[in-house]
Amino acid sequence: MKDVLGYRAKFGVLGPATNTIVQPDFDDLRPEGVTNHYSRIYVENASAISDETFMAGTMIISENTIDAVRGVLPCAPDYLVMGMSAVTFYGGAEGAKNWKKQIEDFAELKISIGSESLIAALNAYGGIKKIAFMSPYYPIANKEVENFFSDYGFETVRDQCLKCPSWTSIAEVTTETTQNVFNELNCPEVDAIIQVGTNLSAVNLAAEIEKTLNKPVIAINTATYWHALRTYGIEDKISGFGRLLEEF
Repeated sequence: MKDVLGYRAKFGVLGPATNTIVQPDFDDLRPEGVTNHYSRIYVENASAISDETFMAGTMIISENTIDAVRGVLPCAPDYLVMGMSAVTFYGGAEGAKNWKKQIEDFAELKISIGSESLIAALNAYGGIKKIAFMSPYYPIANKEVENFFSDYGFETVRDQCLKCPSWTSIAEVTTETTQNVFNELNCPEVDAIIQVGTNLSAVNLAAEIEKTLNKPVIAINTATYWHALRTYGIEDKISGFGRLLEEF
């Protein structure tokens, strides 16, 4: 018997308790017959963040992820989707693989994580060698992101971190601010522009700017959900959110 609403797939989505963007983003992206079931990873809202406290706070989220997995398994999800990106970049390609494996081993389910989803997205577009990216992070975390991409042969030409002062303030970054950063990152040497940080709203904006700049502009929530759909075998082309979901 199939779930009446999630008759094609039930996705268990893991996201920090402070994240208010990824859940509505993923719901906007889902095709008919796919349902999302959000499980919150407990973390207190941070304030007065620095390089050190940012990394420490994200590691708390990482350590509490298994509890969130435990909280969503009773609804019998078919697949897991990680709605927090920072920790999936730490330690480069090998660190991401190890982090994913511990979740998959515990859940006995496959999971899409933001870092690897972006690599799959870049490869789907093809011909991309040099990138620029923005984040709500702090410099130490941006360095982790850059190192991760370099492990897969992508050169970071430019990056910018917004250094948001709390976890919830990430969701308060205005569209105007994000658009300005996208434009600042763009230059002839850059083949693609990426936004990381799942609590930063960029799904719709990235699709708009992609048309204007005529080069890939990829929001991490779009890439992660696209990866989950395609990995699970759902090939629906979804319009309005950029070339990734429309073409690949």
